Amino acid sequence: MKTPSRLGTPLSSSATKVMLLGSGELGKEVIISLQRLGVEVIAVDRYPNAPGHQVAHRYHVIDMTDGKALAALIEQERPDLIVPEIEAIATPTLVELETAGKATVIPTARAAWLTMNREGIRRLAAEELGLPTSPYRFADSLDELKAACAEVGFPCVVKPVMSSSGKGQSKVDGPDEVDAAWDYAAAGGRVDAGRVIVEGFIDFDYEITQLTVRALEGGLPVTHFCEPIGHVQVKGDYVESWQPHPMHPEALRKSREIAKKVTDNLGGLGIFGVELFVKGEMVWFSEVSPRPHDTGMVTMASQVQSEFELHAKAILGLPVNTALRAPGASAVIYGGHEAKGIAFEGVAEALAVPGADIRLFGKPESFERRRMGVALAAAENVETARQRAKQAASLVRPVKA
Repeated sequence: MKTPSRLGTPLSSSATKVMLLGSGELGKEVIISLQRLGVEVIAVDRYPNAPGHQVAHRYHVIDMTDGKALAALIEQERPDLIVPEIEAIATPTLVELETAGKATVIPTARAAWLTMNREGIRRLAAEELGLPTSPYRFADSLDELKAACAEVGFPCVVKPVMSSSGKGQSKVDGPDEVDAAWDYAAAGGRVDAGRVIVEGFIDFDYEITQLTVRALEGGLPVTHFCEPIGHVQVKGDYVESWQPHPMHPEALRKSREIAKKVTDNLGGLGIFGVELFVKGEMVWFSEVSPRPHDTGMVTMASQVQSEFELHAKAILGLPVNTALRAPGASAVIYGGHEAKGIAFEGVAEALAVPGADIRLFGKPESFERRRMGVALAAAENVETARQRAKQAASLVRPVKA
């Protein structure tokens, strides 16, 4: 695992250079954490003035699914580390460059490639590692989807094999809903809208994110775990999260065992967001992201080092601390409007909520259900933190400028 042997000075010949592929709100926080360590950061995204663009040393706007354009940019910038922040990237190009010794990808190019595609990571987890998962099938057409849903049984969940943040995902309760699920998946998929996964519905008690960090100790990778994060999702998109989520000790042990098996196989350094379904003492693997997780934004209020600081330090080969500082929660602030350059009212009122804080991402364009910010809160217990975070979020009012 290649890490910088020393940290240089930005914009000089000694600079330690990191390129982020994807520069949304999660990437923005990673960039801030890297810059606190004197790292020179290049932010890349598909649209100008993305949140990470606004805080990086410089930025580029390219179609990251274009392998030739991506390779040319990497050759131009020659970063020490390449950090994918989203799935919609020409990952075969990253694999080629890493294999040729021309790039170091976080955590690895193989991990980025496997997790970009739900098929790759599901087959790895269920078929290679033998981890418990929901039953699943893949489909390349509406007719295949109808057959797959019938095999898996209703209710089931249909997702594009390539998407994120719940885009294109729907719960299907019966045969009459399959056509709409196919159309929705095609509209929400990234890169390739022609293939979907059908997952059997699991009757779980709750879903958690087990943030898992691979960091160096004595020159060797060691696995660290954050406290489990509970969350509420609507149409596959997170709207609220909290930490720690109470769990049966055996369920927590199984969750971390599953997370370690997956992340050990993917390798490399950095933080992984491992999503798991839990019912009593039973645990099923759902998905993994080899990067900071949206539900993990709560760690900005709850942990000694946020998931972003953990990621930055781990990929640089530095020590990490996953300790909990206080129970915390987060609640999403949506755009509420279809407009560019919206404004926000009520921020002062939101910040007056005890223990609350606000992050406004600075996205240049708002949509009705686009995540434009997040409210954070810490408290003496999770229930109070959740109340405070939701109250703070409700007080922030997006308005057309």
